[in-house]
Amino acid sequence: MLLAGCARPVPPPPAASPPLPYPPAAAERVLRLALGEWRDWGGVVREAWTTAPEGPAPESDMANFPRVLAYWRAVEDDEGAIRDNRQIYATAVWGMGGTTLWSNPAWSAAFISWVFRTAGVDAREFPPNATHSLYLDALIADAAAYPATAPFLPHAPGDYAPRLGDLVCFDRSRNRLRHWSERRAEAGVPRPMHCDIVTTVAPGVVEVVGGNVGDTVTLTRYPADAAGYLASPPAGRAPILLVMESRLGRLPPFAP
Repeated sequence: MLLAGCARPVPPPPAASPPLPYPPAAAERVLRLALGEWRDWGGVVREAWTTAPEGPAPESDMANFPRVLAYWRAVEDDEGAIRDNRQIYATAVWGMGGTTLWSNPAWSAAFISWVFRTAGVDAREFPPNATHSLYLDALIADAAAYPATAPFLPHAPGDYAPRLGDLVCFDRSRNRLRHWSERRAEAGVPRPMHCDIVTTVAPGVVEVVGGNVGDTVTLTRYPADAAGYLASPPAGRAPILLVMESRLGRLPPFAP
């Protein structure tokens, strides 16, 4: 990360063709897949900005080895995760050591990439990546180049109330961005971030599902105001950086 921080920003190359619209079925599949994985991992629920409970890491359970393996297969560069964890798994299977499966690198971006890829969203519209900031760069670039047809649009949390299928993202770095638009100046340089998929919007609460939260797939509950806008975090906690609006199934010819 130190080397990445010193690297010169390389913005995403211009898209060769405009993005395509997707039918509502794609958006429905995103929600179904995210919630299905959450249930399969045990249905863990946490309140936003709380510390994950201590205990055995679900990701290290050998029964979950193929789950995380599938997430990593959805990205082009797995950062050595599959190679290294196949060896850890083999050692555990044959009783030659304990398991610390999938503890490194983090697989949260691979999970998001797997959901969209498995839902049938092509890499042109959602480029799968092992790093949240890098797939967000591509979505931000598309929104700037094709504002009328881009399948995703970035918003500051105070300007937009999340809807189903959107991404809620925050900056995990020490030197946090103040506004998502500042990301444009460093596009192409990895930044520690995290995104979850909005799965429920109800009065006073927005629920999101994400991977590698507490070493599992977790549903997190964020407080919201009466209009549906995300509430500010407690003092000392990382604020939401952006809400990436998903327009899957919401663009012509499938919706006005």
